[in-house]
Amino acid sequence: MSAHNSPKILKLALCLFNDVTALDFQGPLELFGFIARPNVIEAETLIKPVYLGPSPDPIKPWAGAPMIPTRTYDSVGEDEQFDIILIPGGARPKATPQSLLSFIRRQAPGAKYVLSVCTGSWILAQAGVLHGKRATTNKADFKTIRDTTTDLGITWVAKARWVVDGNYWTSSGVTAGIDMANAFLTHLIGEEPANQIRILAEANVRGEGDDDFAEIYGLA
Repeated sequence: MSAHNSPKILKLALCLFNDVTALDFQGPLELFGFIARPNVIEAETLIKPVYLGPSPDPIKPWAGAPMIPTRTYDSVGEDEQFDIILIPGGARPKATPQSLLSFIRRQAPGAKYVLSVCTGSWILAQAGVLHGKRATTNKADFKTIRDTTTDLGITWVAKARWVVDGNYWTSSGVTAGIDMANAFLTHLIGEEPANQIRILAEANVRGEGDDDFAEIYGLA
């Protein structure tokens, strides 16, 4: 990147809710964060996360310390558009905040990228934005998610660490989000800087179809 050119900043909406699985988003955000560190990675694109929640109250994840959202879903007006939406897993359908579903329906059509980790794709399915798309999700809940969304026109891919369909990136369970994030960075900033980040993070990542958990759960 030229010293005279400012990097392009992509604004990422991290969607939080109670019982969220923290590693679903912490893994990808750690990788994304490397390109924002001065003198670490030279990239023309930076990712700036914004932490959203259903209310200003602290979010209680399934494990780990509470987190305080910087904004609420309802605070995002019609004149504001996020570039990237990241949906982690953890919530079950009855527990998914309606304000989150409404936010996804408003924002997903205009987003450059929509990413989900683990059962985050179930939330996307609830919001109705996966119609006609290929997607994956975590293996422990795969059959339940597939069988409860048969009327939504989604092609669920069992044997996959992640699946890309257009600008939608969906990953399998928890740590698969790191694999997907590495592939996403390769797409976004190029193979060499993405590989530098992988090495700095000491991450042994898997390929898109390198998924032995599908066999363990009897899905392949």
